[in-house]
Amino acid sequence: MSTRIPLPYSPKVLEIFRNPRNLGPMEDATIVESAGSPACGDMIKLYLKVGEGDVVERATFESYGCAANIAAASILTEIVRGKSLREAWQISWKQLSDELGGLPPIKYHCSILAVGALKRAIRAYYRAKGERPEWLPEAMTPEERQVLEEEEMIERYYRALGRLGGAQGEGGSA
Repeated sequence: MSTRIPLPYSPKVLEIFRNPRNLGPMEDATIVESAGSPACGDMIKLYLKVGEGDVVERATFESYGCAANIAAASILTEIVRGKSLREAWQISWKQLSDELGGLPPIKYHCSILAVGALKRAIRAYYRAKGERPEWLPEAMTPEERQVLEEEEMIERYYRALGRLGGAQGEGGSA
């Protein structure tokens, strides 16, 4: 008997998880950025094709993670299409969650990862152009900081495990 309680995902999360939109790499992407870590189980790689006027013409994603992670990345690609990068910058993790009919609190980080990947992509786009528009803040947003902190935490954790695992492998029992 399992002691795991199923998460209360909305019907929209489940539908998008089963039928994600805009899934897969984009060969002619203008910019590609990711957020998360496969080590923790949630990662999003976001591909944007940016056209005239810095408008998102297409967006696709690759995901390694749970239903909420896949649904958040998928809905993000739908929302950003046709928006200027300035408009896309304003998208919040809460907006993604609301578009999905809500996420369980333990899964909020999935929509934060999606927005974090988007903000990284927008920053990378302008960095590649050697520009920083006046609306793009120099300081990281809360979503960007949270994604970075999660990635750093996972990296520290796995480095520590590697040291422990190495010590066991050298003379400890298996």
